[in-house]
Amino acid sequence: MKHTFSADESIFQTLEASQDFLTENFTRDQALMVRRAVELAWVIRGRKTGYPEALHVAAQLKSMRADVPIMVSALFGTDVSTKHYPIEFVHEHFGQEIAQLTSGVRSLNELTFGDSYSYSDVAKAETLRRMVLSMVQDVRVVLVKLAYRTQRLYVLAKTDSGSSRVIAQETLAIYAPLANRLGLGQLKWELEDVAFRIVDPQAYKRIAGALEESRAAREVYISDFVAELDERVKKSGVISAQVFGRPKHIYSIWRKMSTKGIEFSDLFDVRAVRVLVENLQECYSVLGTVHSLWQPISREFDDYIANPKDNGYRSLHTAVIGSSGKAVEIQIRTRDMDNDAENGIAAHWAYKEGGGVDAKLQQGINALRQLLDDNDDEQLIEGFTQQVDADRVYAFTPSGEVIDLARGATPLDFAYHIHSEIGHRCRGAKVNGRIVQLTYQLNNADQVEVLTTREPAPSRDWLNKSLGYVNSSRARSKVRAWFNQQDHAQHLLDGRAILDRELKRFKANNVAIETFVKRLKFDKPNDLFAAIGRNEVTIAQIAGAIDYLTEPIVGAPVLETKPIQAPNGGSDIKVRGVGSLLTQIAPCCAPVPPDIIVGFITRGKGVTIHRGDCGNILNLRDEERERLIDVDWGDDSNGSYHVEIFISAIDRHGLLRDVSSTLTTLDIDVVSVNTLSNKEMQTADMRIGLRIADTGELALAMDKIRQLRNVQDVERVF
Repeated sequence: MKHTFSADESIFQTLEASQDFLTENFTRDQALMVRRAVELAWVIRGRKTGYPEALHVAAQLKSMRADVPIMVSALFGTDVSTKHYPIEFVHEHFGQEIAQLTSGVRSLNELTFGDSYSYSDVAKAETLRRMVLSMVQDVRVVLVKLAYRTQRLYVLAKTDSGSSRVIAQETLAIYAPLANRLGLGQLKWELEDVAFRIVDPQAYKRIAGALEESRAAREVYISDFVAELDERVKKSGVISAQVFGRPKHIYSIWRKMSTKGIEFSDLFDVRAVRVLVENLQECYSVLGTVHSLWQPISREFDDYIANPKDNGYRSLHTAVIGSSGKAVEIQIRTRDMDNDAENGIAAHWAYKEGGGVDAKLQQGINALRQLLDDNDDEQLIEGFTQQVDADRVYAFTPSGEVIDLARGATPLDFAYHIHSEIGHRCRGAKVNGRIVQLTYQLNNADQVEVLTTREPAPSRDWLNKSLGYVNSSRARSKVRAWFNQQDHAQHLLDGRAILDRELKRFKANNVAIETFVKRLKFDKPNDLFAAIGRNEVTIAQIAGAIDYLTEPIVGAPVLETKPIQAPNGGSDIKVRGVGSLLTQIAPCCAPVPPDIIVGFITRGKGVTIHRGDCGNILNLRDEERERLIDVDWGDDSNGSYHVEIFISAIDRHGLLRDVSSTLTTLDIDVVSVNTLSNKEMQTADMRIGLRIADTGELALAMDKIRQLRNVQDVERVF
């Protein structure tokens, strides 16, 4: 199947050739409509770029078996056609359906996510909302958008445009996963490979080179493997079987290498074969033949026929050890399954000839429609990315019901997927008969039993993403809703407690509450406390306000900025008004990026870097303030910094071991440990020195330790 077309192909050299190609196999009436649309598109095809984009998109859609209305709407979908042929013109000459589709195509083609893809950008959330709305109204419109994006990438890959990398990154983040979610396998890998070539050309060339170096030997091996398998399959009675080698896509190879941390030479599925048969029974018959010929790799077997992927994908996947000990990946499917896998929604147009809506397609549309019910921008973006992510987990209830969840789902996500009340009352879970933590990430085929209490009592910690209790926007939204329904007085108490904890953790108790309230745009302190208690103000927003309000005292004039290297392996620090000087991190406050910092010029030891709110800086005598100097963290913050945390807990056996294990899991180095136990009071105090990269890593470590049994509080020590 051909999806992309170059501008110099013969079918695009003349109007007649283009019309003949795009109307092939159509009825007379259909051909007349398409010929008229091609004639109108031909007139304006090169006025902007000289590139017949609309004709290429129409040809690509035709190869995907698109219907006439969507092909015609694609021909009128460009911004150039918008100026020459208004919707009223399209409606008058081609009817209401094509006019509506054309309007939707033009609207989507105008959408952009801007200079970069950010999960917190309100404007980009609105872009997603419009895209989802278009999909709900008519999913064919999004298919045209994906086809336009494919053609645009091929053009950008040949240019050195400054925007090409941004567009390619946007494609990998949004459009390729969306194509996969809609079951458009061919379109997905094409989007990924071309975008990857733009985003990381060196990695692309390295993998392409490795594939080319081994191509000759690989093709000979696959040819022999295919011949042997084809002979044995036909001898077994599956006469209709078609056996052939299939290409491996560069982006999928790169992702596998990156995810598993392996080299190209370690990949076993570079050698891949596909078998197409007529019916379901023949699929399993061929599987038996394959496993009787070669030793199967058990961990690499997946039955996506019995358990289809969420985007409707069905196939048998297996891997075997072929001759010379080389592994070969084999996919077995019917021809209908193969058509579904390559063309997705295009294989079952819901709007063709008055037919009913395809069940799988409608299921996907309904799931996307639910996203529009929530006005929270962050949840919309998170929910969209989870909906289009094809990496799914299929877990089972004790009664055998299959629950479809996103990869990374926890028992709490499982509980909330079943019912809100089960999630609210969840207090534990058993997976395959064994009690697990609520942060346990489920795997395929896990059987999950939710342990509940009589009264609902969600924890606010479930809303803290860094703790990993819930990983789906659906579950998080239900937890938020529960807290929003609670008593206002409780919200005030919870919010005040959370704010006090964060101020204490960041040593910002000197910040006036009124100033803090004003910074977060509330009228009264109680309004802020209630919003924090309802989780409408996040911990990240509180931390950002604290950083803003704890500005350092500045005493030196602002001159040119020159970077100097911190001797403890930290990032470059920009010091204003001086040349190259030694710097050292002050042990009294141990600042860490992105703490606000100030420099103090010492006698003979260069510049000492302090936190802006360090007590030693705040209490300087007037004559010493002249030695203060402006400093900033540099752009390269890849160093590590020494900080100390203080842990207070009720003493128990194994407490220090659990703390150490938590830090090891987070890959944080421990440089010192001091403990003090009070046997009479059964308490334990710990002061632990750490090497961390920034305050984000420190906050995550403190949150994880705070969740350990018997731990009462964790503070950063200055």
